[in-house]
Amino acid sequence: MAKKTATRQTGLKVAALCIGLVVALAGLEILSTAWLTIRDGRYTPARELFATSRNTYIQDITGSGGSNCRYVDTMFPHPYLAFVHHRDDPCGVPSANDIGMLGDNYPVARNPDRYVILLAGGSVASQISQLVQPGRRSFIEEELNRHYVSPTGKPFLVLNGGLGAWKQPQQLILLAIYGDFIDAVVTLDGYNEQHLIQPGLKVRFEMPGANYLGVNPIIAKDGFGSLAMSWFLGRISGWLGTGLTSHSHAAYLLASALASKPADDGSGFGAKTYSEMMSLPSNITNSASTYMDWQIAQYAKYIRVMDVTARDFGIKSMFFLQPVPAVDKTLTPEESRGTPDLRYGERYTEIVRRLLALRERNIEVRSLLDVFRDEKETIYSDDIHPKRDLMDSRGYSLMAARMAQEMAGTWGWRTKPQQ
Repeated sequence: MAKKTATRQTGLKVAALCIGLVVALAGLEILSTAWLTIRDGRYTPARELFATSRNTYIQDITGSGGSNCRYVDTMFPHPYLAFVHHRDDPCGVPSANDIGMLGDNYPVARNPDRYVILLAGGSVASQISQLVQPGRRSFIEEELNRHYVSPTGKPFLVLNGGLGAWKQPQQLILLAIYGDFIDAVVTLDGYNEQHLIQPGLKVRFEMPGANYLGVNPIIAKDGFGSLAMSWFLGRISGWLGTGLTSHSHAAYLLASALASKPADDGSGFGAKTYSEMMSLPSNITNSASTYMDWQIAQYAKYIRVMDVTARDFGIKSMFFLQPVPAVDKTLTPEESRGTPDLRYGERYTEIVRRLLALRERNIEVRSLLDVFRDEKETIYSDDIHPKRDLMDSRGYSLMAARMAQEMAGTWGWRTKPQQ
C-alpha cells in the first residue's frame, strides 16, 4: 500500500512538473509574441520572421526553412576572391560551378557559338544573371536574346560573376583571372560598396565581407575552439527554424540570439594582424569628408583598372550602379518594413554622381537609380533585392531591359524585329 502511494505521489509530481513546464513555455511564447508585436508594430507569424531574417539571396542558398545549414556553411575560401560557394555535402550548393559561382562553368577558350558577357557584382548581380528555373536562362540573357543581335550574330551567353556580399575589388580580380576568354564584362554594384564609404568605419575600401572571416579559421577570435562552438550554435539556430519550432516566436528569439556573433575584442590569433591590414591612417579617418573622398577614389580606381584590363583583353566593358530603395522609389508599406533605415540615400546619390564623372574619361559608367521611379507597387522584397518568383520579377525585368538597352545603344547592336 505504501509502495502504491509513493508511486502515485511520484506520478503526481511528474505530472505537475510537466504541467508547470507547459505553462512556462506557453507563458514564454506569449511574452515573446507580445514583445515582437510591440517591436514591429504588428503581429507577424513566426515562420515569416524566420524567413525574413534572411534576405532572398540567402534564402535561395540555404532554403526557406528545410535545412539547418547556415549561409556561411555553404561558403568556401578562395585564394584570390576571398570566398565562393561549394557543392560538398551536407551544405553545398548544387548550382555552384567549378570555381564556386552559381551557374554555367566559365570558358577556358573563346566560345565561337556564343557572344559571352561576364556580369560581375554582388547578390543582385547574381540574381539577375543566374539560372533560376529549369529550361529558362537568366533575366538579362533572355532580355538580350529576345531583343538584340550580338556583334557576331551568335546568341548571347551571360556568365554569372556575382555573389552575395561581394564588392570591389572582387569584380576586378574575377575579370583578371577569368576574363580573357569572354567578349564583354559588365558590373552591377554600388550597394555593398557604399557600406564601406560611410564615415566612422575607418577601414580600407578593400575589406571583404564578413563571410571572409567565417571561412578563415586562422583569424577566429579564440582559435579553432571558438570556430567549432560558433558552428555548433549556428546549427542549433538553423534547426530552430525548421519543423514545429519554426512556428514559435520564442524559438525565433532564441535562434536570433544564437546566430548573433559577439564582437571580436581583437585578442584572438591573427586578429591584430588582420585589423592592421584593413585599417587606414588617422590623417584620412579623422575627417569624414576626407575619408569619403578617399573611399570613393578607391571605388573609382577599380572601375578604371577594370576598364583598362578589358581594353587590353580586347573586350567591351560597362559599369552599372544599381538602384536602391533609399533613392528615387516611392516605397510601399511592405518595402518600408524591409528597409527601415533610408539614411544612406543621400550618401549613395553622391557616390553615384562622382562615379559618373568617369564618363569624361570615356569609361562607360551608367546609373540605374531612376529605373523604379514610376513604380508604385512593391518592387523590393528586402533591403536591396527585387521580389522574384522564379522568372517572374517586375524589378529584375525592368533592370535587365535598361541594361540591355544601354549596352545595345552604346555598342551599336542591332534590334531584332518584334512580332
